[in-house]
Amino acid sequence: MKLVLAPMEGLTDPVMRDVLTSTGSFDWCVTEFIRVTDSLLPDHVYYNYCPELKNEGKTASGTPVHVQFLGNNPSRLAQNAVRAVELGAPAIDLNFGCPAKTVNKHRGGSVLLDEPETIHEIVKAVRDAVPCHIPVSAKIRLGYLDENHTLENAHAIEDAGANWLTVHARTKADGYTPPAYWEKIKPIRDALNINIIANGEIWNNQHAKRCQEQSGCDDLMLGRGAVTTPDLTLCIRENADTALISWQELVDLQIRFLNGNCKKELNMVGRYKQWLGMMTKAYPQAKEVWNDVKRIKSLDEIVQKLQQT
Repeated sequence: MKLVLAPMEGLTDPVMRDVLTSTGSFDWCVTEFIRVTDSLLPDHVYYNYCPELKNEGKTASGTPVHVQFLGNNPSRLAQNAVRAVELGAPAIDLNFGCPAKTVNKHRGGSVLLDEPETIHEIVKAVRDAVPCHIPVSAKIRLGYLDENHTLENAHAIEDAGANWLTVHARTKADGYTPPAYWEKIKPIRDALNINIIANGEIWNNQHAKRCQEQSGCDDLMLGRGAVTTPDLTLCIRENADTALISWQELVDLQIRFLNGNCKKELNMVGRYKQWLGMMTKAYPQAKEVWNDVKRIKSLDEIVQKLQQT
C-alpha cells in the first residue's frame, strides 16, 4: 500500500510537507503545481516551489518530492520537466485536475478533461523528454462538467506512457462537495494496466478502507484529511481509528511549522491559523488553542502560547 501526500495549492507548501512527512508515513509527496505557459522557467522558480531539490529531491525526513506541472503546451511542459529533473526532481506529475476558475479559464487543469487528445500529447511529450528511469504520472478528476471522457482520458494517459494515474473521485463541477464517488474509480482500475491511485474525501482510517474496497485501489492519495489529522497515515497503516500521536507531539509539530523559514511572518501566522482551524475538526485541544491565538498577529507570541500548553 502506497500513501501519498496530495498537492494542494496554498496548503501543502514546503513547510507543510516538512512537518507532515516528519511525523507521517508517506511514500512520496507532490508539490503545488508549477504553471507553465510559453517559456522555460528560471531555476529559482523550481527552488521556490520545491526547495527539497537542494536535498536530493527529498524532505528533511527523507520523503521523495515529485514536481508537478500544469499547462497546455506539450513542448514547453516537456522542456520544463527536463529542467526539473536536471535539478534533482525524482519524478514528474502532470495536473489535469485543478478546478480553479482562473486556471480553467486559461485552459489549464481540469478543463483539459474535455480534450483527451491534448492530454495524450502532453503526457507523451513529457514522457519522451525525460530520462526513462524518471517516473511520469498524471492526476485527473472524473471529468470536467460531466464524465463523458473518463475512460478516454485514462486510456490516453496510459497510452502516452505514464507510469501511474491518480484519480480524484469527483468532476470539476462537483468541486470539493461530499461525497467522493470512489466506486467510479473502479471501472478505470479495471480497464487500465498501469497503477491507479485513489483520491478524495479520505479523512480517517475507515474512509481509507472503504475507498480501497469501492475503488479497487490499494494505493491512496491523502489531501485535507492528512493536514487535519497529521498522523492519518500511521492510523491507516496500523488500522487504528484513534490518534497514535499525542497532543504534545502535535504541539511540537505546530512550533516546527511556525519556525519554517521560507515565508514572511504575517503569512506564516495566517497559514498557521488556517491549519489550526482545520485541526479543530479532529482535536478538542486545537479548539482551546484557537481561542487563545485567534487574535494574535505575532509569530513569536503564538509560539510562546503553544509552549505553555
